[in-house]
Amino acid sequence: MLLLRPPGVYPAQGDTALLLDVLDREPLRPGARCLDIGTGCGALALAAARRGCRVTAVDLSRLSLATAWLNAHLHRLPLRVRHGDLTTTGPTPLEPTPTGPAPTGSSAPGPAPTDSTPPGSSAPGPGARYDLVLSNPPYVPSPRPGPPPPGPARAWDAGPDGRLLLDRLCRRVPPLLAPGGVLLLVQSSLARPDATVRQLRAAGLRTSVAARRLQGFGPVMTARASWFEHVGLIEPGVRTEELVVIRGVRD
Repeated sequence: MLLLRPPGVYPAQGDTALLLDVLDREPLRPGARCLDIGTGCGALALAAARRGCRVTAVDLSRLSLATAWLNAHLHRLPLRVRHGDLTTTGPTPLEPTPTGPAPTGSSAPGPAPTDSTPPGSSAPGPGARYDLVLSNPPYVPSPRPGPPPPGPARAWDAGPDGRLLLDRLCRRVPPLLAPGGVLLLVQSSLARPDATVRQLRAAGLRTSVAARRLQGFGPVMTARASWFEHVGLIEPGVRTEELVVIRGVRD
C-alpha cells in the first residue's frame, strides 16, 4: 500500500513490516474494534481497516494524525483519528463508534470513508474494550532520561532502557482488551522483550513471541552504537538488532 509520509512522520520500516506480517496471519472478524497506538503514517491502522476492522488511530503528533487521516482518505478506508496517548483522558469515549457502516473487509475501492474524523479531536478516555490493539511504540534506548521533547525523535526515543513507553503499554493495554482481544506489539531486543512478556503475563494476558527478525542498525541505532556498547546493551562491534513481535491474548 502506497502511503504519503511528509518529513517528520515516522515511516513504515522493518519493524512495521514485521508487525504487518503477523497481522496478516491474525484471524479478524469484520467489524472488529481496533486501536492503533502511535499510528505514525497509518500503515498498521489502514492494514487493519482493509481487513474490515473499525479502527481508531492515536498519536501525540498532529502531523502524524493528519498524515494517517489523509492516507485513509486516499485509499478510501474508514479511520477515526485521535490526538493523545494512553495517559490522556478526555470527553471522547475510548470505544470507536463510527457514524457510517462498518467496512466489509474487502480491499476493493469503495465509497469515501464516512467515519473518518479530522485530526485535532481530543484523545480517547477510558471506558471501552477492543478486539485488537496494535502498537509500534518508541523503543530505542536513549542517553536522554525522560520523554524526548517534541520533534522527530519522539517517534523512537524511549529513555535509557528503551522501556519508557513499553512499560506503560504493559500496564494500560490489558484492561482495554475485550475477552478474546489481542495485542500485537513490536520492539527491539535492546529493550528487553522478556520484560514485556513477563509484565503482560502478570496482567493476565496469554503471551508469546509471534515473530522475530534480525536486521542491521539504521541511522539512529548506528549513531548510538558506541553508547550502547558503553552501557552494555550490545557487545563491542555488534551492529544488528532483533525485532520481536509480542502477542498477548485476553482470555
